[in-house]
Order: sequence, then structure tokens, then C-alpha cells
Amino acid sequence: MSENRTNGLRTGARIAGIGAAAAVAIGLFSTGAANADAFVQLPDGTKTGPGVTITRTGEHAVVSPSMADNGLGRVVWVSGNASADVTDTPIGAVGPNNGQNNAAGTNNSSTHGASQINTGYIVGCQIGISDGALTAGLSGGVSLSSANIGGSVSLNIGPGQVKFVQIDSKDITAPGTYSVEYQDTEMQIQGCGGYAQARAYTVVEIIGNNYSKTTLYGQPFSIG
Repeated sequence: MSENRTNGLRTGARIAGIGAAAAVAIGLFSTGAANADAFVQLPDGTKTGPGVTITRTGEHAVVSPSMADNGLGRVVWVSGNASADVTDTPIGAVGPNNGQNNAAGTNNSSTHGASQINTGYIVGCQIGISDGALTAGLSGGVSLSSANIGGSVSLNIGPGQVKFVQIDSKDITAPGTYSVEYQDTEMQIQGCGGYAQARAYTVVEIIGNNYSKTTLYGQPFSIG
């Protein structure tokens, strides 16, 4: 009986050890999951306006904790394709901007001698990004940052603030189809201690006597 009891204790110890090891492994997996990148698939969209149909396809984002690990930052990589099928525009020539002080407009677009497609993201800290967010940029109270396709942009944004990240633009000098495709463009967000949202936008301006501006918004998504 003594031998059986000893074997039983040893067997129990082995099982307990296996259980403890499994618990540690699960804990490590859980920690990894909590800090893992989050993949966000976003729906396609289309918008028709005067002389143009805007389409966005293949949009997705990958959200990660910031390397700063200070609770105020996060990083998101965005990808997608924005295109404009332009059927009616005057033949244009690229010229100087006509925004404030001859600079690019605060709403991420400006008329400068040619029609234009302009795409990017609206980023907000502790604020919902509504369909009117882009219009709010006309007041000049919204900041503009720029990123090259596949490049990186760093934003410092506080509670209640909204900023635009311009990914890229393309001049439209004649009717036709124009597109801007971007892959893993990085946005580093710092200074936001609460929740943050991002939302794609694409603006097409048509110059001429029948000037128009058509905007296609993407679906808002959380960036932590």
C-alpha cells in the first residue's frame, strides 16, 4: 500500500505540474492576444456626384499598440484603393493653389487649375466622426497632416480633436478614370488617452462654371 500510495502521489504531482504549466501557457497566450495586432476589414463604397462616380475598394486596417507603451498612443496601417470615373470636367492645367493664403485648403482639397481626387483619413480622439466632419474642416479648425503612399505620418491629437491625414491626391486634367492605391500607410497616433476612431474619405473636385465637390466616406473604425 505504501508503494501504491507513493506512486499515486508522484502521479498526482506530475498531473499538478502539467496543469500548472498549461495555466502558465494559457496566461502567456492571453497576454499575447491582448497585445496582438487587430485586423479590420472594411466595406467597399461608392458615391455618385455631378460628373463623377467615386469608388473605394479593398480597404482594410491593422491596429497595433504603440511602441511607446504609454497608454496614449497606437499605430494603424491602412490600405485601400480609391478611384474616380470622371465623365464631365473642363480640360485643366495644374496651377497654384487657391486655398487660404494660396495654400492647400484645410478640408484636404483645393481648386488649383485642375480637377482633383484626394483621399485620406479623418482621425478623432474621444469624438465620433460623423458625415459632417469633413465639412467642419472648411472652418480652418481642423489640422492637416500628409503621408506618402506606403509612408508614415505621426499625429499628436488630444481629446475632442479631429485631424485629417492626406494619403495622396491626383490631378484630373481631362475626363477619364483616375485612381489612388495605397498599401500599409502608417499612422502613429499619440496624445489620445481615450478611445480613438478613424474614417476614410475621398474627395473629388470638379472645376469650371459648374463647380462641384463630391465626398465618399468610409466606415468608421476603432483604433483603440
